[in-house]
Amino acid sequence: MKRRHDTPFGAKVRKDGSVRFSLWAPGAERVEVEIEGSSQTLPLERNEVSGVHILETDVAKPGSRYKFRIDGEHEVPDPASRFQPDDAHGPSMVVDPEAFDWRDDEWKGRPWHETVLYELHVGTFSPEGTYAGVKRRLDHLVELGITAVELMPLSDFPGRRNWGYDGVLPYAPDSSYGTPDDLKDLVGAAHEKGLSVFLDVVYNHFGPDGNYLHAYAPDFFTERHETPWGQAMNVDGEGVGQVREFFIHNALFWLEEYRFDGLRLDAVHEIKDDSGKHFLTELSERIHAGPGRDRHIHLVLENEENEATRLDGEYTAQWNDDVHHALHVALTGEDAAYYSDYADAPVKALGRCLSEGFAFQGEPSKHRGSSRGEPSKNLPPTSFVSFLQNHDHVGNRAFGDRITKLAKPEAVRAAAEIYLLAPQIPMLFMGEEWASSSPFLFFCDFGGELSEMVTKGRRGEFTAFPEFADEATRERIPDPGSEETFRASKLRWEEKDEPEHERWMVLYKELLALRRKEIIPRLENAPGGRAAHRMVGERALRAQWTMGDGSLLTLEANLEDEPLGGFENVPGELLYATKGAAGGERELPAWSVAWYLKGGS
Repeated sequence: MKRRHDTPFGAKVRKDGSVRFSLWAPGAERVEVEIEGSSQTLPLERNEVSGVHILETDVAKPGSRYKFRIDGEHEVPDPASRFQPDDAHGPSMVVDPEAFDWRDDEWKGRPWHETVLYELHVGTFSPEGTYAGVKRRLDHLVELGITAVELMPLSDFPGRRNWGYDGVLPYAPDSSYGTPDDLKDLVGAAHEKGLSVFLDVVYNHFGPDGNYLHAYAPDFFTERHETPWGQAMNVDGEGVGQVREFFIHNALFWLEEYRFDGLRLDAVHEIKDDSGKHFLTELSERIHAGPGRDRHIHLVLENEENEATRLDGEYTAQWNDDVHHALHVALTGEDAAYYSDYADAPVKALGRCLSEGFAFQGEPSKHRGSSRGEPSKNLPPTSFVSFLQNHDHVGNRAFGDRITKLAKPEAVRAAAEIYLLAPQIPMLFMGEEWASSSPFLFFCDFGGELSEMVTKGRRGEFTAFPEFADEATRERIPDPGSEETFRASKLRWEEKDEPEHERWMVLYKELLALRRKEIIPRLENAPGGRAAHRMVGERALRAQWTMGDGSLLTLEANLEDEPLGGFENVPGELLYATKGAAGGERELPAWSVAWYLKGGS
């Protein structure tokens, strides 16, 4: 089966073998294309109304490398390039997507309620650091109980090492990981094993190096809105049609040409839009009317604003930072920065997350100095993605510490026993399943002065933290531009079979097997507004959910250092308990969890 998304941008191989080049360059009077191996520099025809420059030629063919020349001065890659074999500043390559033969014709995706996500960074997940390296370890994920792989952003970035959020060419999967066909082969192999594949996409900014759009399409950006990375994307002003289409087609491109099953949209609160129809609404509509008609497509948000209204049919779910923050504070006692909002009563905040979705549903945030969130208690539990770790909350620590470096084992175990069995959708971060000893550090591969600025800026971010008040201590923070920082972040697969790590593997496999057998079959159509929780003291709770089949799921959890009484009799049969917490006692040991199930079909 052949797959292609017909985007109006970039280089398109036509049926007769010729190539159509299209570039939106309203700020350029003259655009030419330089094709390697040809002595000709070919002019594109400008549409004076749209600012789009077009050329159809048989000089180029699949595999041809090319650059655009702007007004005889600037040589730039194609912003819609499908591949950059020589990195972000190099020439683009003409790619014929129909040269790849897909083998997953019967694949229609998986229903959302079956999802168990696994977030990974392609460059550090395997020793190879490639798409092929991920493919070779898919069986590990299947055996663990994962049903969906989520890849951190792949858009081409400058250099060989990056988290992916500094991408500048959104249509080109980064060449440091392999070719476009290698990525397609990974997606197809995952489908053959029953795994969905999600991609993290960034529509709120471009990276600081390798973005040439200012030179010929300044309308891509607006000064009306600001983001942490500078000017916002112009999705609500002059030239808005082309900008919105660029990103909407990018989403459709990944879903149709690469057969991804879903997208995670990075920091959508930084997509500023004052127009009549928000960009996010149009994006969702176009996807549901397109690839979403024929197979399961899931759209997941990262949204600091906790906009519950976006989850009522428009988007599938949201990463729930509130769950992470509440668990993290309960386990570690940390109270700096955003953790300060949860420091007074972390378990109470966790209880609200478990029964109502968000902890912040319009209440004031001390950290932000303003209110945050919308009411979410009537949304189904599957509208929220829960996690104990992810790339942000590990990698944005000075030394990339994982939770097992910060909290005692019994506390981490109890947290896993909660979030892996709760009705919300769970997400693991790569290596979590064996308590990987590898940190996940912030790394990049910028050159020259920018590299020095990033290193200085990274260390400066921690000035406000008391433990980093001393400059000598800040100098110990790993240099983001060092290759060693990147290498230290690679998973050490050999350690997963060592006794101390294998015990975690056994636990995670047991919990996910139980989820697959008892929780997932009851999750479909689980209603919103049918869950509740109550506190037992200050550090323990009971939460209950009515499931999709009418059964009643109950959690009891004691998240403190001492045994605790005060738990009432629980309806139903014991489903799972931390060792020592079973037997129907009304006292739970320290850091222990018990799950019960009653009724249902």
